[in-house]
Amino acid sequence: MENKGLLFIPDISGFTRFINEVEIDHSRLIIEELLEIIINSNSIGLEVSEVEGDAILFYKYGSEPDLKELYAQVEKMFKEFHKDLIAYDARRYCFCKACSTAVDLSLKIITHYGEFTGYKVRNFNKLLGKDVIVAHQLLKNNIDQHEYWLITDSLLSEDSPKGFKDWMKWNSSIKQTESGEIPFHYTQLSTLKEEITLQPAPSINLVNKTKLFSVFKEYETDLITLFHAAGDLNHRSKWLEGVKEVEVLNHYLPRVGMRCRFIMENGEEGIYSSSYSYSDNTIEFSETDEQDKVTVYNTLRQLANNRTSLRIDYYVKNEHKEEISNLGKKAKAKYLQSLENLSAVIKEIKLPIQDFQSMINKG
Repeated sequence: MENKGLLFIPDISGFTRFINEVEIDHSRLIIEELLEIIINSNSIGLEVSEVEGDAILFYKYGSEPDLKELYAQVEKMFKEFHKDLIAYDARRYCFCKACSTAVDLSLKIITHYGEFTGYKVRNFNKLLGKDVIVAHQLLKNNIDQHEYWLITDSLLSEDSPKGFKDWMKWNSSIKQTESGEIPFHYTQLSTLKEEITLQPAPSINLVNKTKLFSVFKEYETDLITLFHAAGDLNHRSKWLEGVKEVEVLNHYLPRVGMRCRFIMENGEEGIYSSSYSYSDNTIEFSETDEQDKVTVYNTLRQLANNRTSLRIDYYVKNEHKEEISNLGKKAKAKYLQSLENLSAVIKEIKLPIQDFQSMINKG
């Protein structure tokens, strides 16, 4: 049995269209995040052979797996994949085509049992064997929809297996290859998305806070360029006084709930994104410290064709007002200087503005 085992390939469908049509940087980050979600949802001891662009080749040596256990793995992986996409779509900051269409990506999973062997290249166990080829050939088939679980006859010989979800409808087909026919069975998984429950996004609470001060400045730029200059954490240390570096802790792309660490000249501070909204020619987003003492609320407004304003409102929790208000003048001076610094960052931003603006108008 040492050369026999399970081959398990989750494949992100729509990846080619996604890459061809959207901004390359954000599409890369989205796919990286999804692949990591898939790997982290492995609960049956699968080993990673390699990441193959939009798919992952998992394997596990041993006897044929229990189909109910295998389905539980398929379900978990599918749900975690779509849970992340749905949550990102609801909480994302970005309007680019990559971020706007990511929720339309889908996942199919190929499972096959057969004989293979491996060899090691650095940290990867590469696989060889006829059955490895068979599993990959099944990635291209005659199934119209792309959210399914496919099982070969090596794992499932009956047309309509019992003991799975009541809504499952099983189909059988054959893959024609140069080396012969590959019979397989498949069932669509889209219904599983109806079972996904999202954790509520963090919400902003300004009722128990007092505005300590506001600062305001106008810029010769459009709304989206200003938003990327002010909102993108990669640029924050370039303009926000006192910030040397920003380390994002739990997400690739910005969204409500994203947590980060500001490395300051005098220490560190944990921050999370507490709100985001847009309407007409306005974008608003806020950031709150982990102790919920301070919320910085940013309002960006398009004033004219190429003129936009940024107002920063600095809120302090009432019970900490006296403690922090003593620093109010110094903090206000810091943000006034920061708004001046932002002008230079705006000039560095190069974006496909027309595409972003059209997404906002549709929103």
